[in-house]
Amino acid sequence: MTAIDYVITITYLAAIVFIGVYMQRRAKAGIDSYFLGDRSLPWWALGASGMTSNMDVSGTMINTALLFALGVSGFFIEIRGGVTLIMAFLMIFMGKWNRRAQVMTLAEWMQFRFGKGREGDIARFIAAISSIIMVIAMITYFAIGSGKFIGEFLGIPDFFGLSSEFWAATLMIVLAMIYTVASGLYGVVWTDVFQGFLIFGTIIYVVVLAMSNHTPPETFQVSLPLKEGGYMAMSTSFKDWSSIIPKWQLTIPAESSYSIFNLLGIAIIFYLFKTTIEGSGGTGNYMLQRFLAAKSDRECGLLSLFWTFLLAFRWPFIAALAMMGVSIGVNSGQVIGDPEKVLPIVVSQLVPVGVKGLLIAGLMAAAMSTFDSTVNAGAAYWVKDIYQAFINPKASKKQLMAHSRWASVVIVIFGLFFSLFIKNINEIWGWITMSIGAGLMIPMLVRWYWWRLNGYGFAIGTAAGMIAAVIQKATFPWAPEYFQFLFVSLVSFLAMVIGTYATPATDKSVLIDFYKRTRPFGFWSTIKTVIPEHVRQQLNSENRRDRISTVLAVPFQLVLFLTTMTIVFKRWDNLLYLGTVLVLLAIGLYYFWFRHLSTEVKVDDD
Repeated sequence: MTAIDYVITITYLAAIVFIGVYMQRRAKAGIDSYFLGDRSLPWWALGASGMTSNMDVSGTMINTALLFALGVSGFFIEIRGGVTLIMAFLMIFMGKWNRRAQVMTLAEWMQFRFGKGREGDIARFIAAISSIIMVIAMITYFAIGSGKFIGEFLGIPDFFGLSSEFWAATLMIVLAMIYTVASGLYGVVWTDVFQGFLIFGTIIYVVVLAMSNHTPPETFQVSLPLKEGGYMAMSTSFKDWSSIIPKWQLTIPAESSYSIFNLLGIAIIFYLFKTTIEGSGGTGNYMLQRFLAAKSDRECGLLSLFWTFLLAFRWPFIAALAMMGVSIGVNSGQVIGDPEKVLPIVVSQLVPVGVKGLLIAGLMAAAMSTFDSTVNAGAAYWVKDIYQAFINPKASKKQLMAHSRWASVVIVIFGLFFSLFIKNINEIWGWITMSIGAGLMIPMLVRWYWWRLNGYGFAIGTAAGMIAAVIQKATFPWAPEYFQFLFVSLVSFLAMVIGTYATPATDKSVLIDFYKRTRPFGFWSTIKTVIPEHVRQQLNSENRRDRISTVLAVPFQLVLFLTTMTIVFKRWDNLLYLGTVLVLLAIGLYYFWFRHLSTEVKVDDD
C-alpha cells in the first residue's frame, strides 16, 4: 500500500467509528434500544445490514479459495453455509414465526415455547450458553480470515511471540468494538448501511476489471492444499471450471485436503439435507436479531427478499476474484500457492494505487460488519438471558447497559484467544457448519413442529450435542464433515428424545398460547383442536402456501446466485437456461408468496 491507500483506508475507518459513536445516544434508552433498535428500524435498512454482515472477509476468502481451486463446484460445496441458503426459509416462513414471539433473543424465546417454570428456565439457560459458544467460534473464524487479509497489507510485524495476522485481526476488532459497544444495534445497522455502499462500489469495480481484462484461457492450472501442509498444482479447462452443472464425482488427488469433496454429488445432497434441517429450524445470533427487530410479518418478508437480492452480488465478486487469481498464475507462469490467499494477492497485484485503498477499505467494511453484528447479538444472551434472568432480575438500566458493553469485550477476548490455535479458515468454518452447528440443529428443528418436545428434552439434546462437538474436535478432528455432522446430530437427537420422554410434557396452556401466536405447521393436532374451524382452514391455507413457496425459494436463490456468476464468466449459453428458470421461479414465488405478504391470519384469545 502507498501513502494514498493508507489515507483512504484511515479516512474510511474514522468515518465508520464516527457514525457508530454518533448513534450512541439512540442506544442509551435501554437494552431494547441497544439490542433491537426499539423495533423501529426500516425493513430496507435491516435487510441491507444483514447482507453486509454476511459479506465477511473470512467467508469471501474461503469461497474465493474454493471457486479458484474447483470452479463452480466450489459454489455447490458452499451450500453447507457460504451460500446462506437458510435465507430462503427465513424469507418464506421462519422470519415471521420468530417475530411473532416478540422476544429479544433466541434464548428468551424458550420461555415463550416451554413456559416460565423450571423447564423453560433450563431451556433458556442452555440456549444462551450454546449461543455464546457459537458466537465465540464465529469471532475466532472472523479473526483468522481478517488477520490473513489485513496482515498482507498493513505490514504489522510479529511481536510478543504472536503473528502479524493475529495483530492485524486485533486491530480490526478493536476498531469495530468502539462503535459496537457504544451504540448497539442502531450503530451496527447504520454503519452497515454506510459500509454497504462502499462494498457495492468494490464489487462493481472488481467485476468490471475482471470481465474487461482477465478472462481465463481454455486450459490453466489451479492449486490445491495438501493434508500435510503445502500446495499442489492441478490442470483444468475453463469449460469444466465454469460449468454450472456439478459433476457427480471429482478427481482430486488423495493427498489434497480438498479430496474430501471428491464425492461431490453425495456431498451436495447431504449439504441440501443439512440446510433444509437448519433452515426449517431457524437461526440465531445476528441473523435472527434482524427479524426480531422487524415491525411486522410483511416487513420480515420484505427485508429478507431485499437481503437475498443484495447477497446475489457477492457471487459475481467472488467469481471475478477467482478469475483474476487464475490470471495471475497464467501471466506469471506460477500458480498461487495458498487458495485462501487469492483475495489479498489479487488486491495486491492487480489493483492500482488509490483504488487499492478503496478496495481494502471495502473489504475491511465487510469484515467489520460481520464482527459487529455477531458481537452485539452475542452480548444479548449474557445480559438478557443469564444476568437479568438468573443473577440479578432487579438490575437497573445502568447495570444492564454496563453488562451489555462488558459482555461484548469479554466475548471478543475469548474469540481472539482461540484464534491462536486454528491453522486455516476452512478448518474452523467446517467445524462451525458441520459439527458445532449440528449440536444445535436437531433440537432447534423439533421445537417448532412437535408439541411433545419439552424444555428438558431441548436442553438435554442441545447440551449433549455441544459436548459431542467439542469431543469430536478434541479427539478426531480429521474426520470427514459428513461423519462429524452425523455423529454430533445423532448424539443430540437421542439425548433429546430420551430427555423428552423421561420428563413431563409442557403445560398445555403454554402450548396453546405458543400455537395461537406462532401458527406453525407440523404435529400440533392435539393443540389445534382449540382453534375455531374457519380459522384452522385459514391457517392450513397459509401453511400450504408457505410449504410450496419454500420449494420454489430454495432453487430460486441458487439459480439467482449462479446467474450472476455466469455473467462474469461470459457463459451466455448457460445464462439463457438459468434466466428462463429464474423467471419461472420468480412468477411462482409471486403467486404463492409475495402477493399474500400483507395477509395475516388472526387467532382470537378466547
